[in-house]
Amino acid sequence: MHRRTWLCFLLWLLAAPLNAQTPMQIYGVWHCYSDGCGWSSIPDMTTFDSDNHWIIDRGDGVPAVNLVVLSFVNPVDLMNLTNSSNTVEGIPIGMNAAVVNYFQSKGVRVMFSIGGIRFVKDWNKALATNPTQLGINAANTAKKFDVGMEIDYEKSQNPNLTGLQAFIAAYRSVLPYDPTGNNDAARLTIDLGNDDAYLQELSAYATSNWLTPANPVLDYANAMVASQRTPVSTLETGWSQHVNGVPGVSPLAPAKVTGSLWLVAGQANCATFTTSDQNAASNFVETIPPNGAGTTRGMLGFMFWAAGCQGQGTGCTYPPNTCQGGMGVAAKTFNIPVPMPPLRQQ
Repeated sequence: MHRRTWLCFLLWLLAAPLNAQTPMQIYGVWHCYSDGCGWSSIPDMTTFDSDNHWIIDRGDGVPAVNLVVLSFVNPVDLMNLTNSSNTVEGIPIGMNAAVVNYFQSKGVRVMFSIGGIRFVKDWNKALATNPTQLGINAANTAKKFDVGMEIDYEKSQNPNLTGLQAFIAAYRSVLPYDPTGNNDAARLTIDLGNDDAYLQELSAYATSNWLTPANPVLDYANAMVASQRTPVSTLETGWSQHVNGVPGVSPLAPAKVTGSLWLVAGQANCATFTTSDQNAASNFVETIPPNGAGTTRGMLGFMFWAAGCQGQGTGCTYPPNTCQGGMGVAAKTFNIPVPMPPLRQQ
């Protein structure tokens, strides 16, 4: 081989790992139903299908996502297994087996989200009252519906980490960590801030105690959405903080975090892939290198807030404002696997 050609080949070998892309494994959406995330009525499944068909069929018979997270469950209701006009054993009546099966029958993984910003006081109450019972009830509910569970505890100052540790330990006593991902109910995740500044105490504890590749307790974290108007470059800076760490917060393996984006009816993430945030940020998400934790490049993928009617003046992702043109095209472009494969552990 000519010396110059050989030199070019060596340079290519050296550069290839730096530019290597790791395909996304998670491409999911939180779902708020039609009442601003209450799920307080039982869906008519014909109407539900009309409203949400784009999620299970992006236009070619393949789902637009491989994960749907039904939001939200009140942690106090779940701790008490409350039965009321709009809950059954602590779960909103709209989060029923028919809805879960609607997505699962198409290969889409389903999870329930416990908490959200409206339920911070309820999280505090449950964690101070009986976090062990909450964890056991959450795990048994996960087994009942064959769904995973997400912790959305948005206490920015002085979170009850002792209580949350007890909750997670109780959950894992019923459903141990499953690296294969075969047991849907064993999937337990947590929401952290878009960066390490918001929810810093929670991020520090979760990164060091629950999300280490060597001894994982939670499957991964979602870097929650920032402001709707946050530019992609700023989002990437926030996600980088998780991976690189900041003073007081250890680095998080890229394989243990997703980046979250806004999903607003009629706007690019929903309607037009070419001008969307997911298109602009995809290379970053697929190539960010580890920096002190983990061994493989690339975050797990994207999560979107939110399908259905999330409120906040964002409209609903229902006809005629469905999201095939944004998320559907993206899922095809990124070759998102359905069903979700076993997740990278390192």
